[in-house]
Amino acid sequence: MSDAHHEESAIKTPKQLLLAVIAGFLVPIVCIVLLVAFVTNDKQLGAGSDNSPEAVEKRIRPVADDGFTVKDGATPQALKSGDEVYKMACAMCHASGVAGAPKLGDAAAWKQRLAQGYDTLVKHAVEGIRMMPAKGGHPELDNVEVARAVVVLANSAGGNFTVPEPKPVEAAAAPAEPVKQ
Repeated sequence: MSDAHHEESAIKTPKQLLLAVIAGFLVPIVCIVLLVAFVTNDKQLGAGSDNSPEAVEKRIRPVADDGFTVKDGATPQALKSGDEVYKMACAMCHASGVAGAPKLGDAAAWKQRLAQGYDTLVKHAVEGIRMMPAKGGHPELDNVEVARAVVVLANSAGGNFTVPEPKPVEAAAAPAEPVKQ
C-alpha cells in the first residue's frame, strides 16, 4: 500500500478558485497603488523640512521654555486667599459632595467636623484624610493657604474661625564666624 497523504484543499468549488485568483492579483495591485500615492504625495513634510525662521526658532528653543515658570526662592511668596484656594483645590469635591466630602455651606455635614476644632480640621486638610489627598492634591500650597481654605469651608457651615495670617519670617541668622586654630 502507498503512504501517500490525501490532503484536502481549502478551495473546493470553481467559484472559490476564481475568487482566490482574483484576490491574488488584486491585493498586490492595490498595495502598490497605495504605496505610490503615499510616496508621490508632495504635501508631507519630513521632520526639519520646514526652514522658515519661525519653524527653526521653534526647533532650537530650549525645552525648559515650554510651560515652566521660574520662581525666585529669595522673594517672598504671595499667598492665596481662602476663596482662591477653595476654587482651585477644594471646590472640585466640596461643591458637589464627591466621595462623601461635606459640601460648602452644609451645616449638618460639618457639625461633627466643627466639633473637632480648628487645629484638627487644618491637620486633616494638610495631611489628608480618608478619600481627601493631602492639601487637596496640590502639594505646592502653603499650610497657611490650606488653613485659609478650611476657614472658608468651616465658616460657610456655621463655624466661627478667624483667617490665619502667615507667621513672620525671622531674619536670617548671621553666618557663624570661622573657628580660629
